[in-house]
Amino acid sequence: MPAIVLVGAQWGDEGKGKATDLLGSRVDYVVKFNGGNNAGHTVVIDGEKYALHLLPSGILTPGVTPIIANGVVVDIEVLFEELDALISRGVDVSRLKVSANAHIITQYHRTVDKVTERFLGKRQIGTTGRGIGPTYADKINRVGIRVQDLFDENILRQKVEGALAQKNHLLVKVYNRRAISVDEIVTDLLSYAERLRPMVADTALLLHQALTAGKTVLFEGGQATMLDVDHGTYPFVTSSNATSGGAVTGSGIGPNRIDRVLAVVKAYTTRVGAGPFPTELFDESGEFLRAKGFEFGTTTGRPRRCGWYDAPVARYTARINGVTDFVLTKLDVLTGLAAIPVCVAYSVDGVRHDEVPVSQSDFHHAKPIYEDFPGWTEDITGVRTFEELPRNAQDYVLALEKMSGARISAIGVGPGREAIVSRHDLIN
Repeated sequence: MPAIVLVGAQWGDEGKGKATDLLGSRVDYVVKFNGGNNAGHTVVIDGEKYALHLLPSGILTPGVTPIIANGVVVDIEVLFEELDALISRGVDVSRLKVSANAHIITQYHRTVDKVTERFLGKRQIGTTGRGIGPTYADKINRVGIRVQDLFDENILRQKVEGALAQKNHLLVKVYNRRAISVDEIVTDLLSYAERLRPMVADTALLLHQALTAGKTVLFEGGQATMLDVDHGTYPFVTSSNATSGGAVTGSGIGPNRIDRVLAVVKAYTTRVGAGPFPTELFDESGEFLRAKGFEFGTTTGRPRRCGWYDAPVARYTARINGVTDFVLTKLDVLTGLAAIPVCVAYSVDGVRHDEVPVSQSDFHHAKPIYEDFPGWTEDITGVRTFEELPRNAQDYVLALEKMSGARISAIGVGPGREAIVSRHDLIN
């Protein structure tokens, strides 16, 4: 059975939870391999909405083992808040496993994140202020705290002392904030240790054993390709690798174990936070997409920036990730438009670019070159086969498929878990 990587094809919020849910009971393990509680999935089951931030969306599927792998940074307080919220709604969370090697977000990471962002002023990145970046920075600087450290108080104290020796100088002397005490952090972290202990595992070994036994494993990326720290619109990116390659380092499996790469892409484009966005709309069309698509962040509640579909970004995503299949979401949001523009290329200082420019400056100044496609007025939320879609909707999907670099295998036509049109099997 396959190892499948699921990534976002734009700047996030594409609807990866729906794609995960589509695979449903055919998946044995769902693995979160990057990011933290700085992004979220909204999953609708039987009319009920579940907003997940740190937990893999597979936790909502009975029989699936959800895993928070080593590439994730974990805010333990948020972890237990999410678990408790699901338990109160009758969801079984007992299968959750957390990597012993995952790094922990502490109070000082959140504090540094917020004061640093404010200090940047007009040059703000648009972080969520949840401590993600500073935690990854500590990981790379080798002063991070891992989940396994919570079970050895001496080691934990030594690591917190080492981290705060630097952080307190920064907070007090640069940002005019109070120093944070070692005891405060150690006491807080130790308070979670015993509840966390049964969930902690060597998740890389667990996944190796699962794949060897023929289980189906879904690797679920947080954020999206255009927010990847290496391949996104740097510096307006997240602090981890949100592309398919991140599934390998972020979970501890070998690259030869991956069989399929699914990329989720909206029928239009959105972005939260600062950074270049060539197709962004500032008129009534943008407001139409925001209102009809309910484009507000799952984690932050921030209104999303909205724009038309960007084919060069989709091609870039297909290339960087090795995409085998696209899952197109929110096609129903476009219902009622007389014409639907699609960005097919960019103009940079009068020069046409059919691909995403390698220069960040060029991408920032890129102007979209649009091709218009006729819209449709029919309600498509009840459609379940491609042939039932209005002819113009079919033509729109086929046009996107042709210009995006991989086949479109599934299409979201409404908010519910059943509102999906399947064209090709996403597993076999």
